[in-house]
Amino acid sequence: MLLVQKVHSPEEPISRVTKSGNKSPLRNLVSSLNQDSKGSKQSTETEREGANIEPEAINLQIQELEVKNKELFEKLEDTQDKYKRALAETENVRQRMRRQIDEAKMFGIQAFCKDLLEVADVLAKATESVPSTELNNNNQHLKTLYDGLRMTESQLQKVFRLYGLNQINPIGEKFDPNLHEALFEDKFEGKDPGTVAVVSKVGYTLHNRTIRPAAVGVVKAA
Repeated sequence: MLLVQKVHSPEEPISRVTKSGNKSPLRNLVSSLNQDSKGSKQSTETEREGANIEPEAINLQIQELEVKNKELFEKLEDTQDKYKRALAETENVRQRMRRQIDEAKMFGIQAFCKDLLEVADVLAKATESVPSTELNNNNQHLKTLYDGLRMTESQLQKVFRLYGLNQINPIGEKFDPNLHEALFEDKFEGKDPGTVAVVSKVGYTLHNRTIRPAAVGVVKAA
């Protein structure tokens, strides 16, 4: 049996010889050319639109951007300033808390020290009340008791100094209202006016803070 192949004539449309549902290569080529042409037209139109922007509009956009940039820069500076202030305040609070802790450690015994000062005063009065004429070999028991009181007083003052508690005994010093309490003022020969002539009760400082001023008599000006 002979097979006869159908050949389309030049006049016959191309679409008739293509299979159903498939495009011919020629049609694909034509479609691609049409799309490229449309894209080229759109690109050209966009370029024309960009070229048609007025210089005034460009300057206006630049000015707007400059204003926004200035606003952002000012906000940045304000934020940085607030951040630095917050850091400084935090550091101040930290240092203040540290000082309070240190002061609590140093002065937490202040009330206890004040109570001990009364004991020191009693010892001092006890030793001062013993006449020096009685301290001789004929009264050995009194001398032994006196020496014991003096040693106790000396040891107590040593412990005081160990914890930052120091005695104020300002005989001959210039009167200082921060350290001394004037009980009276009188004339004393051979002493400079405004100086301490009499100490009725010694004072004390705790880590350079006066916890009890010395009770004194001051030389009166002539």
